[in-house]
Amino acid sequence: MSEAPLPIGLIIAAIIGVVFIFMMLKIVPEYQRLVVLRLGKVLHEPKGPGIVILIPLIDKGIRVDLREKYDQIPHQTCITKDNASISVDFLIYSKVVDPIASVVQVQDFNAAAAGIAVTTLRAVVGDIPLDDVLAKREEINRMLQSKMDLVTARWGVKITTVEIQEITPPRDILEAMSRQMSAERTRRALVIEAEGTKAAAITVADGEKQAAILKAEGDRQARILNAEGERQAAILKAEGFALALGKIFEVAQGLDAKTMSLQYLEALKALGSSPATKFVVPLEMTSLLSGVLGDSRKAFTPEKP
Repeated sequence: MSEAPLPIGLIIAAIIGVVFIFMMLKIVPEYQRLVVLRLGKVLHEPKGPGIVILIPLIDKGIRVDLREKYDQIPHQTCITKDNASISVDFLIYSKVVDPIASVVQVQDFNAAAAGIAVTTLRAVVGDIPLDDVLAKREEINRMLQSKMDLVTARWGVKITTVEIQEITPPRDILEAMSRQMSAERTRRALVIEAEGTKAAAITVADGEKQAAILKAEGDRQARILNAEGERQAAILKAEGFALALGKIFEVAQGLDAKTMSLQYLEALKALGSSPATKFVVPLEMTSLLSGVLGDSRKAFTPEKP
């Protein structure tokens, strides 16, 4: 006896039930959240991660990726404060911090962020001279990130980083920069060479100064030693002269008038042998000679009876 076939209606009901179950059950991964619109109205909290049950035909789920992502902004032409035209391309790193606001507050976040990025870039670069644009990339990155974050905060999106990849000045500016760099390198070489020459001259002068000081010190010490030697010699000479005078004075104390007269006679004898025709005889010598002559007369004069 064969089994009776299932009614078509039961089969259709089973299919519809499977479809409804598929529509009700949603699997949300860890890096996503499900924003649920119930009859067009957003629920207070996003759903997930894990299994989320939705009411078919009443609830609508919108997936929001919470992972950080980046968007590349192609080359954009900007005018600097000193009217130089440059081309800039950069990357924008962002992540969703409020899934509901990212769904409700903005229609297409990627397009809106790109437009804000280009506008902000031109505003920032327009307030900075070309030299600062080329030299202060990190500062420009921070300014772009701060200004963009103020706009995207109401969309529930956080701008985490802005990185300028390349800044391309016009050809004439590149050539001028090349000439400037060459001149700067030449200037630095001349400065380094001049500093080396200066240092060498200072070293030589310092050496000559030290040599002159040492020489002067040596001369001073030599003069001091010579003066000390001369002083010692003079002292010894004076002491010797004083001793000689003392000896002479000591000997002279024992001399009598006759001895002095004989010395005077010897002196007259020496004067007589000289070729001079005039002689100056001290008065003392005549008195001494008179005494000597007187004694001699007495010696040769016979006594009267």
